[in-house]
Amino acid sequence: MNTSGIDAQHQPERQRFIAIVDGHEAVADYRVSGVVVDFNHTYVPEALRGQGVAAQLVAAALAWARSKHYKIEASCGYVQRFLDT
Repeated sequence: MNTSGIDAQHQPERQRFIAIVDGHEAVADYRVSGVVVDFNHTYVPEALRGQGVAAQLVAAALAWARSKHYKIEASCGYVQRFLDT
């Protein structure tokens, strides 16, 4: 299984980023309100956990938010811990 350089895909109509690795879908959901984006949920299937999939997915989502100059909030605990590191 190769998870280096996952292909994070933005689905703005669903307000989320996804990555499909070995047939499993990981997601990072967000909500935009004005100039604020709140990353509110991250999910990685058990088969992919511990391989850095969530970190790469969240990094891509945060890069997008920063490129749009959104104020970033994280009601998702994983995203909050990611921001704190």
